[in-house]
Order: sequence, then C-alpha cells, then structure tokens
Amino acid sequence: MSPCTTGVTCGTPFLNIARTLAAAALGAVPVLDDAGRVIGVVSESDLLAHAASLAAPRGPGMFGRLFRHRDQRRLAETAATLMTAPAVEVHVTTPLIEAARAAARSRVRQLFVTDHKGRLAGVVSRGDLLRALVRDDADVLVRIRECLEARFCPGHPDAVHVEVVNGTVTLTGKLDVALIPQLTGAVSAMDGVTEVVDHLRSA
Repeated sequence: MSPCTTGVTCGTPFLNIARTLAAAALGAVPVLDDAGRVIGVVSESDLLAHAASLAAPRGPGMFGRLFRHRDQRRLAETAATLMTAPAVEVHVTTPLIEAARAAARSRVRQLFVTDHKGRLAGVVSRGDLLRALVRDDADVLVRIRECLEARFCPGHPDAVHVEVVNGTVTLTGKLDVALIPQLTGAVSAMDGVTEVVDHLRSA
C-alpha cells in the first residue's frame, strides 16, 4: 500500500471534496469519522453525476427560480449525502490475493487499507495489486527452488518443475514418494502461496 493522508469528514462540502480529489489526483477519497475510521467513500463518478445534475439548464419564471434555489442547496451538499457506504476496504493483514479478489468483485480502482481499529492506514490501487502479485510469484518461485536444492533434491533441483501463477504453485516431475507430502506441505506453508497443485510422480 501507499500512505494515504487525504480524507474528508461527513460535513465536507461538495466543492471542497472536488478540490481535494483534483489536488491529490485521486479517483476517490475516504470519508472518515472523528476517530479516523473509514465510514464511506466519495468517488469521481459520484461527484461528476452530482455536477451534471446541477449543470442542467433552468428556465425562467417561478419554477426556474425554484430549481435554482434547490441547486444552491444541492451545491452545499456534503460527503454524508454523496458517499457510498460502506467503503470497499481491506485490513493491513489481508492476504494479497484476497485484496485482489475484493478489487475485482467491487470493480473499484483502489482499496482503502485500515488498521485493527478501522482507521485509515493507506491505499492500494489495482496497479499496485497487479505488480505485487507478479513480484510475489517470482519471489515464491525462487524460494521453492532454494528449498528443493537444500532439502529435497540437492544437486538435481530440476527434477521437479515449478510453476507459480497468482499464488497457485504447480509441481510436476519425479521425487521419492516419501518426500512428496513433505514438499507439498513445505510449499503450502510459504508466504504468498494460496494453493498447491501436486502432479508429482514417485521416482
């Protein structure tokens, strides 16, 4: 995640929220309560939809004045009425793959990360998640190969072929039958591994 110090309160007016998003180049801003906990989110699309309704032409006469008066009230609307609640958020200890699933399900551009008290700790974007997934896969592959060399097939690590995709590890090749469950157990326990597919055969 990246540090995130930008947030608004329930009482922040529409125009101030828009200025905050523009200044910070954010796609969305979290709405925080007095304790710094995330209670909702206001996105660019929320603000644009609201601005579009205000930009509609108003006719002359009594009804035009009524609409303009209503628009002035709507221009003063706050985060409390504009936000989507609850916000899509993840915990600082949420596994990477679960965060990626949350982002995919909700179709949001970024997730807000909270600490154990629900307070804002940072923000992670879809791009951050994708880069981290790729980086984690490469790191997992290196650690498995080191494990093979050190414990299971020293001098012949290529006896077991390893493939890592989004945390799923596929093992193929030949290994002593007694070592197969030990290897799959060791790999399953590694950080960044979400599943182990065992296609190993006894040597």
